[in-house]
Formats: sequence, C-alpha cells, structure tokens
Amino acid sequence: MATLTKLKAREVLDSRGRPTVEVDAYSSSGSFGRAIVPSGASTGRHEALELRDTSGRRHGGQGVKTAVGHVNGEIAKVVLGRDLDDQEGLDHALIALDGTPNKSRLGANAVLGVSLAVAHAAAVSRGEELYVHLNRLWRQKAGSNGLGEPSLPMPMVNMISGGLHAGGNLDFQDFLIIPVGAKTYNEALETISTVYRAVGALLKERGDVTAHLVGDEGGYGPKLKSNSQAVEIILEALTACGIEPGKQVSIALDVASSHFFNPQTKTYHLNATGDDALNAAGMIAMLETWCELYPIVSIEDGLAEDDWEGWRALTSMLGSKVQLIGDDLFATQSARIERGLKEKVGNSVLIKLNQVGTLSETFDAILLARQNGYRTVVSARSGETEDTTIADLAVATGAGQIKIGSVARSERLAKYNRLLRIEEDLGASAPFAGWGKG
Repeated sequence: MATLTKLKAREVLDSRGRPTVEVDAYSSSGSFGRAIVPSGASTGRHEALELRDTSGRRHGGQGVKTAVGHVNGEIAKVVLGRDLDDQEGLDHALIALDGTPNKSRLGANAVLGVSLAVAHAAAVSRGEELYVHLNRLWRQKAGSNGLGEPSLPMPMVNMISGGLHAGGNLDFQDFLIIPVGAKTYNEALETISTVYRAVGALLKERGDVTAHLVGDEGGYGPKLKSNSQAVEIILEALTACGIEPGKQVSIALDVASSHFFNPQTKTYHLNATGDDALNAAGMIAMLETWCELYPIVSIEDGLAEDDWEGWRALTSMLGSKVQLIGDDLFATQSARIERGLKEKVGNSVLIKLNQVGTLSETFDAILLARQNGYRTVVSARSGETEDTTIADLAVATGAGQIKIGSVARSERLAKYNRLLRIEEDLGASAPFAGWGKG
C-alpha cells in the first residue's frame, strides 16, 4: 500500500498569464504526480471559491500564495500518510478540513490541486495510465449499472468566440460545432481542424482585420454585425469544405446568458443588435427560431443561472429537440442537479472540476446526472494550463462529450493530443461515444 509522503505546491501561470496553483504529490513507492488547477473567466455565483490574494499589488491582486500556503501547511499536515488508493477518503478529509459549503476557507484551487495530484501519483504508483486508474475509481462509484465503461468523448469545439471570452464582441460566448457524423475520435478531430481553418480563411476573405485574432479558448474573435452572423459564417465554411450541415456537422451554442441578464428587471440585454432587452419568453422564442433556421443540436446556459422558471419553460419548449446544458445553472453541484431533476430543468450537465473542488465530488455529479438520463459534458476553463487531466476524466467516466476549446493554443491542443494517445492505447476497437450516446 503506497501512502502520501509529501505535498509541494507553487504558484504558476495559466493560459491568460494569471497565477494558479500547481501541486506535486509524492508517495512511499517513489511515485510522483502533478496537477495544475484551471481558472474561469465566465464564472457562476454557485461555483466553489477560487482563493486569490486580493490585498497587495502582486499580479494585480490575483496571486494565489495564500492557497499555496494552505497546501504546503495545513492541508499537508492532515493528509500526509493517507493511502493513495483511498481517493474518496482523501477528498472527504479535504472537504472536512475546509469546513465551508464552497471551499472558501482553504480555496477550491488549493483543495482541487491536492485531490488531482494524489490521483496522478496513485496511477503512477500502480504503473497505469491515469484514465485506467480513474476508471477503476469510477467503477467503484458507478457500481454495476452499465455506466462503468470507458469511451472516447465526442468533442464540442468553438469556432467563433464572444462574451467574456473575446472582449464582448458578441453577446453569446461560443459558437461551436459538433462533428455528429464522425465514427471515431480521430475522425472527429480531423473534421474539426478542417472546419476551423475554413472559418479563418472565410473571415480573411471577407476582409475581417481581426481574422487572425483568437479569444481565450482559441475561437476566432471577429467583430460581427449580429450574433446570428457567427452561425451563418460557420455554415458557409462547412459548405466550402463539402460538409453537409446537420448531417456531418451540427451547431452548438454557449449563450452564457447570466452575463447579460439583469436580475432586477429580469431581462436579457443583447448589445450586439442594439441593446435588445428580452424577458425569458423572448429569449426562448429567439432560441426556438434559431433552432428552426439552423442545424442546432445543443444550447448551453440559454437562460440565467437562477432563472429557474424560465429554464422550465425553455426545457418544455426545446428539451425534446436539442441538448440543453446547464453550466452556471448546475455548477457541477449535486444539490443543484437534484433541483434540476426535480423541476425538469435542462437535460445535460457541464462538468468542471474546479466548480466543485474535488475529484470525488465531480464523480458524484457525473453519476447523478447520468443515472437520471441527463447527458454530461466534461469541460475545460478559459484560463487553462498544460494539465490534461480532464481528457482522462472524460474517457474514464464515459462522459460522452468534451468541451476543451478550439484547435489552437497549446493548452487546448495538449488535451486533444492526449485523447489521441488514449485512443491509440485502447487500440483499433477503442470505444467512441459518438453523438447521442453519451
């Protein structure tokens, strides 16, 4: 039995050049694991708290030295000596040590860094790939209900970015594609890369001076006349590639509507078209019209994180036709997913490790969603790193879908390439979730 013998945390930088927490875990078997915690720009009110050094001038008040100190001090004192294979026991000890509902005392960035680094060290100690080790933990959690099989996820990839990911040039945060006709992960990624280049070429042909600029997650960040124009450009690029929209590739939206919602007036302000102020019914009508006009199969955060009444209406209207993903709505929190199930809100859950703060709680959220027929989409954050844990997580849990960002910027490509290696490792018969199976 290998045990945890040392923790070492440090402050490193993420893809936006902002500080984040990196944790090294060492074991009695000589194994070593490392994890780096991501950070979001488009964050919801219900996420676990990312602890930052808001006083002082270091990194503009965005340092994480306090969180690092918690790992090297208080957390290490409590968890050293624990069995590496007892991930759930470790995570529960971390949760108890923090003692707050949202990990605000120690910081979710400190807690998650330890949780993931220990999982990496355990896999190395066993001489296994991380996805193999995580799948063992997942099977223990999922039991014999048929949800334990690993599979390569279907990628959902942004082509054009707006909202908080691209300086507010568009209201909606991401305009994405899903290669619904792909039969393997490799084929899916090849299709995505082809379309991404075609979108860039089309923007350049149109004389867009920002065609070479990309947002936080690698999607193009052009200045367009309307939100709908972004969809039309993607469809034009598909046609230029000889790809049939809706059959080989479909459209997905990340509306991220909480960020243009006014809770006092309960209206959604769409500035890209002249500050249109819509109530929930107006937003739903607009999204329904878009689904009739365009081959849209997935909508994320179509309404605000606490607009439960609106979400019920949206689900009633579109839930049988398209995938309705809750990101800010659910925040990878089992209690909020439970409420969504009870109120028949949404039909899919976005899964972000740092929204909840430990690997075990992430498993809980995935399991709760899937046991109740909701799809799951493992997701990166806008502030990412070279850490590839989410690729292994998506495969190990058979999550079905993954949302990493575009096929640009190395912090994104590290994860896409990790999935290629896992596909190769699994062999010619590597299971692929495809579309509609996850």
